[in-house]
Amino acid sequence: MRRDGKTKRDGDRESGRKAPSRTKGHCKPSAIKYLQRHKACSISPTITITGGTAINSRTYKGAGVDIEAGAALVEAIKPLAGETARKGILGGLGGFGGLFDLKAAGFCDPLLVAATDGVGTKLRIAIASGHHETIGIDLVAMCVNDIVVQGAQPLFFLDYFATGRLDVETAKRVLGGIAKGCTEAGCALIGGETAEMPDMYGEADYDLAGFAVGAVERPRLITGETVAAGDVVLGLQSNGLHSNGFSLVRQIVADAKLAFGDACPFDESRSLGEALLQPTRIYVKSVLDALDNGKIKALAHITGGGLVENIPRVLPAGLTADIDATAWPYPALFRWLAKTGGVPTAEMARTFNCGIGMVAIVAPEGADAVAARLREGGEIVHAIGRIAKGRDGPATVRLKGIETAWIG
Repeated sequence: MRRDGKTKRDGDRESGRKAPSRTKGHCKPSAIKYLQRHKACSISPTITITGGTAINSRTYKGAGVDIEAGAALVEAIKPLAGETARKGILGGLGGFGGLFDLKAAGFCDPLLVAATDGVGTKLRIAIASGHHETIGIDLVAMCVNDIVVQGAQPLFFLDYFATGRLDVETAKRVLGGIAKGCTEAGCALIGGETAEMPDMYGEADYDLAGFAVGAVERPRLITGETVAAGDVVLGLQSNGLHSNGFSLVRQIVADAKLAFGDACPFDESRSLGEALLQPTRIYVKSVLDALDNGKIKALAHITGGGLVENIPRVLPAGLTADIDATAWPYPALFRWLAKTGGVPTAEMARTFNCGIGMVAIVAPEGADAVAARLREGGEIVHAIGRIAKGRDGPATVRLKGIETAWIG
Protein backbone atom coordinates (compact mmCIF):
# COMPACT_ATOMS: atom_id res chain seq x y z
CA MET A 1 0.00 0.00 0.00
CA ARG A 2 1.43 3.32 -0.99
CA ARG A 3 1.14 5.26 2.20
CA ASP A 4 -0.67 8.07 0.42
CA GLY A 5 -3.82 5.98 0.46
CA LYS A 6 -3.62 5.07 -3.22
CA THR A 7 -3.03 1.60 -4.57
CA LYS A 8 -0.20 0.58 -6.87
CA ARG A 9 -0.77 -2.91 -8.20
CA ASP A 10 2.43 -4.76 -9.01
CA GLY A 11 1.79 -8.45 -8.74
CA ASP A 12 0.69 -8.97 -5.14
CA ARG A 13 2.67 -5.95 -4.06
CA GLU A 14 1.22 -2.70 -2.85
CA SER A 15 3.45 0.20 -2.26
CA GLY A 16 3.80 3.60 -0.92
CA ARG A 17 4.08 6.38 1.78
CA LYS A 18 5.84 8.83 -0.41
CA ALA A 19 6.27 12.56 -0.20
CA PRO A 20 6.12 15.24 -2.94
CA SER A 21 8.33 14.44 -5.90
CA ARG A 22 11.68 15.97 -6.68
CA THR A 23 12.14 18.17 -9.72
CA LYS A 24 15.12 18.75 -11.95
CA GLY A 25 16.85 22.09 -11.56
CA HIS A 26 15.51 24.75 -9.19
CA CYS A 27 11.84 24.93 -8.18
CA LYS A 28 10.07 28.14 -9.07
CA PRO A 29 9.20 30.22 -5.99
CA SER A 30 5.50 29.78 -6.65
CA ALA A 31 5.87 26.00 -6.64
CA ILE A 32 7.76 26.10 -3.33
CA LYS A 33 5.11 28.29 -1.75
CA TYR A 34 2.41 25.92 -2.98
CA LEU A 35 4.13 22.94 -1.37
CA GLN A 36 4.64 24.84 1.89
CA ARG A 37 0.95 25.78 1.99
CA HIS A 38 -0.03 22.17 1.43
CA LYS A 39 2.32 20.21 3.68
CA ALA A 40 -0.51 17.91 4.73
CA CYS A 41 -1.08 16.92 1.14
CA SER A 42 -2.11 13.32 1.67
CA ILE A 43 -5.67 13.59 0.43
CA SER A 44 -7.50 10.36 -0.25
CA PRO A 45 -10.26 11.01 -2.80
CA THR A 46 -13.63 9.31 -2.47
CA ILE A 47 -14.02 6.88 -5.35
CA THR A 48 -17.32 5.36 -6.40
CA ILE A 49 -17.29 2.36 -8.70
CA THR A 50 -20.53 0.96 -10.07
CA GLY A 51 -21.26 -2.11 -12.13
CA GLY A 52 -18.71 -4.82 -12.83
CA THR A 53 -20.55 -7.52 -10.86
CA ALA A 54 -19.51 -10.97 -12.02
CA ILE A 55 -20.32 -14.55 -11.13
CA ASN A 56 -17.57 -16.10 -8.98
CA SER A 57 -15.89 -12.69 -8.68
CA ARG A 58 -12.50 -12.41 -7.01
CA THR A 59 -11.13 -9.65 -4.81
CA TYR A 60 -7.65 -8.42 -3.95
CA LYS A 61 -8.44 -8.92 -0.26
CA GLY A 62 -9.44 -12.50 -1.01
CA ALA A 63 -5.99 -12.99 -2.55
CA GLY A 64 -4.39 -11.79 0.66
CA VAL A 65 -3.86 -8.05 0.13
CA ASP A 66 -5.96 -5.81 2.39
CA ILE A 67 -6.17 -2.30 0.93
CA GLU A 68 -8.22 -1.04 3.88
CA ALA A 69 -5.55 -2.17 6.35
CA GLY A 70 -2.96 -0.29 4.31
CA ALA A 71 -5.06 2.85 4.37
CA ALA A 72 -5.47 2.54 8.15
CA LEU A 73 -1.70 2.30 8.52
CA VAL A 74 -1.25 5.47 6.45
CA GLU A 75 -3.45 7.40 8.85
CA ALA A 76 -1.77 5.88 11.89
CA ILE A 77 1.75 6.92 10.89
CA LYS A 78 1.05 10.49 9.72
CA PRO A 79 1.52 11.96 13.21
CA LEU A 80 4.64 9.81 13.74
CA ALA A 81 6.22 11.17 10.56
CA GLY A 82 5.15 14.69 11.49
CA GLU A 83 7.10 14.51 14.74
CA THR A 84 10.34 14.03 12.76
CA ALA A 85 9.98 17.21 10.68
CA ARG A 86 13.10 19.33 10.33
CA LYS A 87 14.29 22.40 8.44
CA GLY A 88 14.52 21.70 4.71
CA ILE A 89 11.48 19.46 4.35
CA LEU A 90 8.95 20.51 1.72
CA GLY A 91 5.56 18.87 1.73
CA GLY A 92 4.47 15.83 3.68
CA LEU A 93 3.34 12.27 3.09
CA GLY A 94 1.23 11.92 -0.02
CA GLY A 95 3.16 12.41 -3.25
CA PHE A 96 5.38 10.20 -5.34
CA GLY A 97 8.80 11.30 -4.07
CA GLY A 98 10.42 13.23 -1.25
CA LEU A 99 11.48 16.84 -1.67
CA PHE A 100 14.24 18.43 0.40
CA ASP A 101 15.61 21.99 0.17
CA LEU A 102 19.35 21.97 0.99
CA LYS A 103 19.55 25.76 0.96
CA ALA A 104 16.70 26.06 3.45
CA ALA A 105 18.57 23.57 5.65
CA GLY A 106 21.52 25.97 5.75
CA PHE A 107 23.95 24.32 3.32
CA CYS A 108 26.15 26.33 0.94
CA ASP A 109 28.36 23.84 -0.94
CA PRO A 110 27.15 20.43 0.21
CA LEU A 111 28.11 16.91 -0.75
CA LEU A 112 25.37 14.31 -0.39
CA VAL A 113 26.08 11.07 1.47
CA ALA A 114 23.67 8.14 1.07
CA ALA A 115 23.40 4.83 2.93
CA THR A 116 21.10 1.84 2.97
CA ASP A 117 20.91 -1.12 5.33
CA GLY A 118 18.66 -3.60 7.05
CA VAL A 119 18.43 -5.26 10.46
CA GLY A 120 19.22 -8.85 9.46
CA THR A 121 17.95 -11.78 11.48
CA LYS A 122 17.59 -9.68 14.61
CA LEU A 123 14.08 -9.44 13.15
CA ARG A 124 13.51 -13.11 13.98
CA ILE A 125 13.94 -12.33 17.69
CA ALA A 126 11.59 -9.34 17.50
CA ILE A 127 8.95 -11.45 15.77
CA ALA A 128 9.37 -14.47 18.06
CA SER A 129 9.27 -12.41 21.25
CA GLY A 130 6.58 -9.97 20.12
CA HIS A 131 8.78 -6.96 20.92
CA HIS A 132 8.47 -4.69 17.87
CA GLU A 133 8.97 -1.25 19.42
CA THR A 134 12.74 -0.88 19.03
CA ILE A 135 13.64 -2.75 15.85
CA GLY A 136 12.92 0.41 13.85
CA ILE A 137 15.54 2.28 15.88
CA ASP A 138 18.05 -0.36 14.74
CA LEU A 139 17.07 0.26 11.12
CA VAL A 140 17.68 4.00 11.38
CA ALA A 141 20.89 3.57 13.37
CA MET A 142 22.50 1.25 10.85
CA CYS A 143 22.02 3.85 8.12
CA VAL A 144 22.71 7.14 9.91
CA ASN A 145 25.81 5.84 11.72
CA ASP A 146 27.26 5.04 8.29
CA ILE A 147 26.53 8.60 7.16
CA VAL A 148 27.98 10.45 10.15
CA VAL A 149 31.39 8.77 9.82
CA GLN A 150 31.97 10.96 6.77
CA GLY A 151 31.12 14.08 8.75
CA ALA A 152 27.65 14.30 7.25
CA GLN A 153 24.45 15.33 8.98
CA PRO A 154 21.56 12.90 8.24
CA LEU A 155 18.75 14.80 6.54
CA PHE A 156 15.99 12.36 5.71
CA PHE A 157 15.05 8.71 5.88
CA LEU A 158 12.80 6.31 3.98
CA ASP A 159 11.85 2.78 4.92
CA TYR A 160 10.57 -0.38 3.25
CA PHE A 161 8.29 -2.66 5.28
CA ALA A 162 7.34 -6.00 3.70
CA THR A 163 5.07 -8.58 5.30
CA GLY A 164 2.99 -11.65 4.55
CA ARG A 165 -0.13 -10.17 6.14
CA LEU A 166 -0.37 -6.55 7.20
CA ASP A 167 -1.16 -6.28 10.90
CA VAL A 168 -1.70 -2.57 11.46
CA GLU A 169 -0.82 -2.59 15.16
CA THR A 170 2.46 -4.45 14.63
CA ALA A 171 3.41 -2.21 11.71
CA LYS A 172 2.56 0.89 13.73
CA ARG A 173 4.87 -0.27 16.55
CA VAL A 174 7.70 -0.92 14.09
CA LEU A 175 7.23 2.42 12.34
CA GLY A 176 6.99 4.16 15.69
CA GLY A 177 10.50 2.89 16.39
CA ILE A 178 11.67 4.20 13.03
CA ALA A 179 10.22 7.63 13.84
CA LYS A 180 11.92 7.57 17.25
CA GLY A 181 15.24 6.72 15.63
CA CYS A 182 14.83 9.54 13.11
CA THR A 183 14.13 12.01 15.92
CA GLU A 184 17.21 10.83 17.80
CA ALA A 185 19.34 11.23 14.66
CA GLY A 186 17.83 14.60 13.71
CA CYS A 187 16.55 13.42 10.31
CA ALA A 188 13.04 13.48 8.87
CA LEU A 189 10.98 10.44 7.97
CA ILE A 190 9.72 11.62 4.58
CA GLY A 191 8.29 8.47 3.08
CA GLY A 192 8.41 4.75 2.63
CA GLU A 193 6.75 1.68 1.24
CA THR A 194 4.53 -1.01 2.69
CA ALA A 195 4.34 -4.26 0.75
CA GLU A 196 1.84 -6.95 1.71
CA MET A 197 2.97 -10.07 -0.13
CA PRO A 198 1.16 -13.31 0.74
CA ASP A 199 3.13 -16.46 -0.09
CA MET A 200 6.41 -14.49 -0.03
CA TYR A 201 6.46 -14.29 3.79
CA GLY A 202 4.72 -16.10 6.63
CA GLU A 203 1.69 -14.21 7.94
CA ALA A 204 3.45 -12.85 11.02
CA ASP A 205 6.80 -12.30 9.31
CA TYR A 206 8.12 -8.97 8.09
CA ASP A 207 11.33 -7.56 6.68
CA LEU A 208 12.79 -4.07 6.81
CA ALA A 209 15.13 -1.96 4.72
CA GLY A 210 16.16 1.62 5.35
CA PHE A 211 17.52 4.41 3.17
CA ALA A 212 19.09 7.62 4.49
CA VAL A 213 20.58 10.69 2.86
CA GLY A 214 22.79 13.24 4.58
CA ALA A 215 24.92 16.21 3.61
CA VAL A 216 28.26 17.70 4.58
CA GLU A 217 29.86 20.96 3.49
CA ARG A 218 32.65 20.11 1.07
CA PRO A 219 35.55 21.35 3.27
CA ARG A 220 34.26 19.38 6.28
CA LEU A 221 34.18 15.96 4.60
CA ILE A 222 35.92 13.28 6.71
CA THR A 223 37.96 10.95 4.49
CA GLY A 224 40.76 9.55 6.65
CA GLU A 225 43.37 10.73 4.14
CA THR A 226 45.33 12.65 6.80
CA VAL A 227 45.56 9.81 9.32
CA ALA A 228 49.21 9.28 10.27
CA ALA A 229 51.36 7.17 12.55
CA GLY A 230 51.00 8.35 16.14
CA ASP A 231 47.31 9.27 15.90
CA VAL A 232 45.12 8.11 18.78
CA VAL A 233 42.27 5.62 18.37
CA LEU A 234 39.25 6.40 20.56
CA GLY A 235 36.57 3.76 21.02
CA LEU A 236 32.94 4.73 21.70
CA GLN A 237 31.25 2.03 23.73
CA SER A 238 28.41 0.04 22.20
CA ASN A 239 25.28 -0.81 24.16
CA GLY A 240 24.96 -4.41 23.01
CA LEU A 241 25.09 -6.47 19.85
CA HIS A 242 23.68 -3.63 17.76
CA SER A 243 22.48 -5.34 14.54
CA ASN A 244 25.15 -7.81 13.48
CA GLY A 245 25.91 -11.47 14.06
CA PHE A 246 22.38 -12.56 14.91
CA SER A 247 22.40 -15.74 12.85
CA LEU A 248 25.20 -16.98 15.08
CA VAL A 249 23.50 -15.60 18.20
CA ARG A 250 20.24 -17.40 17.44
CA GLN A 251 22.11 -20.65 16.83
CA ILE A 252 23.86 -20.36 20.19
CA VAL A 253 20.55 -19.65 21.95
CA ALA A 254 18.86 -22.62 20.25
CA ASP A 255 21.71 -25.00 21.07
CA ALA A 256 21.54 -23.87 24.71
CA LYS A 257 17.82 -24.76 24.65
CA LEU A 258 16.83 -21.28 25.79
CA ALA A 259 13.73 -19.29 24.84
CA PHE A 260 13.74 -15.54 24.31
CA GLY A 261 11.27 -15.16 27.14
CA ASP A 262 13.61 -16.89 29.61
CA ALA A 263 15.56 -14.96 32.21
CA CYS A 264 18.71 -13.51 30.70
CA PRO A 265 21.78 -15.51 31.87
CA PHE A 266 24.04 -12.44 31.77
CA ASP A 267 21.55 -9.75 32.93
CA GLU A 268 19.07 -10.70 35.63
CA SER A 269 17.07 -7.49 35.19
CA ARG A 270 15.40 -8.56 31.93
CA SER A 271 14.56 -11.45 29.63
CA LEU A 272 17.03 -12.87 27.14
CA GLY A 273 14.98 -11.49 24.25
CA GLU A 274 14.94 -8.00 25.72
CA ALA A 275 18.70 -8.05 26.23
CA LEU A 276 19.39 -9.22 22.69
CA LEU A 277 16.99 -6.63 21.26
CA GLN A 278 18.73 -3.69 22.93
CA PRO A 279 18.60 -1.16 20.06
CA THR A 280 21.69 -0.07 18.17
CA ARG A 281 23.18 3.10 19.60
CA ILE A 282 22.83 6.18 17.41
CA TYR A 283 26.07 8.20 17.58
CA VAL A 284 25.03 11.05 15.29
CA LYS A 285 24.53 14.02 17.59
CA SER A 286 27.51 13.39 19.87
CA VAL A 287 29.86 12.80 16.93
CA LEU A 288 28.69 15.84 14.95
CA ASP A 289 29.21 17.97 18.03
CA ALA A 290 32.72 16.58 18.56
CA LEU A 291 33.71 17.30 14.95
CA ASP A 292 33.68 21.04 15.59
CA ASN A 293 37.29 21.28 16.79
CA GLY A 294 38.62 19.74 13.57
CA LYS A 295 40.81 17.16 15.31
CA ILE A 296 38.93 14.04 14.19
CA LYS A 297 40.64 12.62 11.10
CA ALA A 298 38.59 9.47 10.56
CA LEU A 299 35.56 7.64 11.91
CA ALA A 300 34.55 4.00 11.57
CA HIS A 301 31.17 2.45 12.34
CA ILE A 302 31.87 -0.99 13.85
CA THR A 303 29.34 -3.32 12.26
CA GLY A 304 29.73 -6.75 10.63
CA GLY A 305 33.42 -7.57 10.45
CA GLY A 306 34.10 -6.01 13.85
CA LEU A 307 37.10 -3.84 14.64
CA VAL A 308 39.46 -5.88 12.46
CA GLU A 309 37.58 -5.28 9.20
CA ASN A 310 35.98 -1.86 9.70
CA ILE A 311 38.90 0.25 10.94
CA PRO A 312 41.08 -0.45 7.86
CA ARG A 313 38.33 0.96 5.64
CA VAL A 314 39.22 4.48 6.80
CA LEU A 315 43.03 4.19 6.95
CA PRO A 316 45.51 5.06 4.20
CA ALA A 317 47.57 2.19 2.80
CA GLY A 318 50.69 1.28 4.71
CA LEU A 319 49.27 2.00 8.16
CA THR A 320 48.07 -0.31 10.91
CA ALA A 321 45.87 0.29 13.92
CA ASP A 322 47.35 -1.23 17.08
CA ILE A 323 44.32 -1.95 19.27
CA ASP A 324 44.62 -2.99 22.93
CA ALA A 325 41.68 -5.21 23.87
CA THR A 326 42.41 -4.68 27.57
CA ALA A 327 41.64 -0.95 27.23
CA TRP A 328 37.87 -1.34 27.56
CA PRO A 329 35.59 -3.66 29.56
CA TYR A 330 34.51 -6.74 27.63
CA PRO A 331 30.71 -6.88 28.06
CA ALA A 332 29.15 -9.89 29.78
CA LEU A 333 26.94 -10.48 26.72
CA PHE A 334 29.92 -11.24 24.48
CA ARG A 335 31.65 -13.28 27.16
CA TRP A 336 28.49 -15.41 27.51
CA LEU A 337 28.15 -15.89 23.73
CA ALA A 338 31.80 -16.96 23.40
CA LYS A 339 31.66 -19.39 26.32
CA THR A 340 28.21 -20.85 25.64
CA GLY A 341 28.72 -21.12 21.91
CA GLY A 342 32.35 -22.16 21.95
CA VAL A 343 33.23 -19.25 19.66
CA PRO A 344 36.99 -18.58 19.30
CA THR A 345 38.20 -15.08 20.16
CA ALA A 346 39.31 -14.43 16.58
CA GLU A 347 35.82 -15.29 15.35
CA MET A 348 34.25 -13.03 17.98
CA ALA A 349 36.52 -10.19 16.84
CA ARG A 350 35.45 -10.40 13.21
CA THR A 351 31.74 -11.04 13.86
CA PHE A 352 30.71 -8.70 16.69
CA ASN A 353 31.50 -5.17 17.85
CA CYS A 354 32.76 -6.68 21.16
CA GLY A 355 31.89 -3.54 23.11
CA ILE A 356 33.02 -0.78 20.72
CA GLY A 357 30.39 0.59 18.33
CA MET A 358 32.22 3.54 16.81
CA VAL A 359 35.89 4.49 16.45
CA ALA A 360 37.36 7.99 16.10
CA ILE A 361 40.94 8.50 14.98
CA VAL A 362 42.29 11.76 16.34
CA ALA A 363 45.44 13.86 16.21
CA PRO A 364 47.35 13.28 19.49
CA GLU A 365 47.15 16.91 20.59
CA GLY A 366 43.36 16.87 20.25
CA ALA A 367 42.58 13.44 21.72
CA ASP A 368 41.74 14.60 25.24
CA ALA A 369 39.51 17.43 24.01
CA VAL A 370 37.64 15.18 21.56
CA ALA A 371 37.14 12.50 24.21
CA ALA A 372 35.81 15.11 26.65
CA ARG A 373 33.41 16.48 24.04
CA LEU A 374 32.11 13.00 23.24
CA ARG A 375 31.59 12.29 26.94
CA GLU A 376 29.64 15.55 27.26
CA GLY A 377 27.42 14.17 24.49
CA GLY A 378 26.69 11.05 26.54
CA GLU A 379 29.26 8.65 25.12
CA ILE A 380 31.47 6.28 27.11
CA VAL A 381 34.90 6.74 25.52
CA HIS A 382 38.09 4.68 25.82
CA ALA A 383 41.54 5.31 24.34
CA ILE A 384 41.97 1.90 22.73
CA GLY A 385 45.04 2.22 20.53
CA ARG A 386 47.40 4.08 18.23
CA ILE A 387 48.06 4.24 14.53
CA ALA A 388 51.46 2.88 13.49
CA LYS A 389 53.40 2.40 10.30
CA GLY A 390 52.67 -1.01 8.85
CA ARG A 391 53.71 -3.04 5.86
CA ASP A 392 53.33 -1.80 2.32
CA GLY A 393 49.89 -2.50 0.98
CA PRO A 394 46.38 -2.26 2.41
CA ALA A 395 45.86 -0.96 5.95
CA THR A 396 45.51 -3.51 8.74
CA VAL A 397 44.55 -3.93 12.41
CA ARG A 398 46.62 -5.64 15.08
CA LEU A 399 44.29 -6.61 17.90
CA LYS A 400 46.33 -7.36 20.99
CA GLY A 401 45.40 -8.76 24.39
CA ILE A 402 42.18 -10.54 23.41
CA GLU A 403 43.23 -13.79 25.06
CA THR A 404 43.84 -11.89 28.30
CA ALA A 405 40.78 -9.60 28.18
CA TRP A 406 38.15 -11.80 26.58
CA ILE A 407 38.64 -15.20 28.18
CA GLY A 408 37.62 -16.00 31.72
